[in-house]
Amino acid sequence: MTILVTGSLGHLGEALMRTLRQAGREAVGLDVVAGPFTDVVGSIADRACVARCLAGARAVLHVATLHKPHVATHGREEFVETNVLGTLILLEEASRAGVESFVMTSTTSAFGDALKPPPGAPAAWIDEGVAPVPKNIYGVTKTAAEDLCRLFRRNEGLACVILRTSRFFPEEDDDPDVRAAFADANLKANEFLYRRVAIEDVVEAHLLALNRAPSIGFGRYIVSATTPFRREDAARLRADAVAVVRERVAGWEDEYAQRGWRMAPSIDRVYDGALARRELGWRPKWDFAAIVKRLRETGDIRGPLAKVIGEKGYHPERFGGQPYPVGGE
Repeated sequence: MTILVTGSLGHLGEALMRTLRQAGREAVGLDVVAGPFTDVVGSIADRACVARCLAGARAVLHVATLHKPHVATHGREEFVETNVLGTLILLEEASRAGVESFVMTSTTSAFGDALKPPPGAPAAWIDEGVAPVPKNIYGVTKTAAEDLCRLFRRNEGLACVILRTSRFFPEEDDDPDVRAAFADANLKANEFLYRRVAIEDVVEAHLLALNRAPSIGFGRYIVSATTPFRREDAARLRADAVAVVRERVAGWEDEYAQRGWRMAPSIDRVYDGALARRELGWRPKWDFAAIVKRLRETGDIRGPLAKVIGEKGYHPERFGGQPYPVGGE
């Protein structure tokens, strides 16, 4: 079965291409930029290019997108062209080509303002029942693309699964205050408690979704490391996250102390991936406890796949010495 992977030069696209090829599976990489995992240089908004790539394909892993860090450097029309029109063209041509499984990578950023509870309120518990409230063109175009997938399942019978992934990118945080407050690896380790996932587990979720899509028909899932927290922890997480982490996870404090790391004093949201675990059979290996164990054994929170891919960045330049032209969410 030939699998089309869009955005094959990106972090997740490369991870998928590497994994598929190592498993001996036939995969075609499509990206606007040439690279070792790009078989076809072209845009998902180019219908003729997409149709050629889908000739003989039976599955699509649709990863290509403009991301949140591009909001300040790309126009809204560019977001619509790539994230909405590109997805529409892929869906139309996939339907014509008889594709059996269509998996789209979306984002927990699509929840937007639903992720930010007001001062004094408990942490937001984010599962598939929470309605997105997009706050920028990135969120708007990703939720629109998700709705297109649902429409094509309803009207064309195309099996579509959407994976709303939490953070897996290795780049620095986009908030300058956060970058100043935490060492980068410290911050990322903390995030495995509530808003981060290992690239190896993201790849596994996509491959499971590819296999399960025909039987699911349409599904939308949060993909994030298994949290140790419970819903009843939400109020205390906002007020005293350190105390909650001490109760729920053992063995991290000495490791943090040796490195001069610290735990986040407050946590404002928790991503719950229970539905993906239940319906996709997804078993993420890398939760916070596993990351601390890896840190203890190797001195690094990254796995082999993350190390070999490295950082790709979102822009070729820096902005006044900073990695992003704007900061924060």
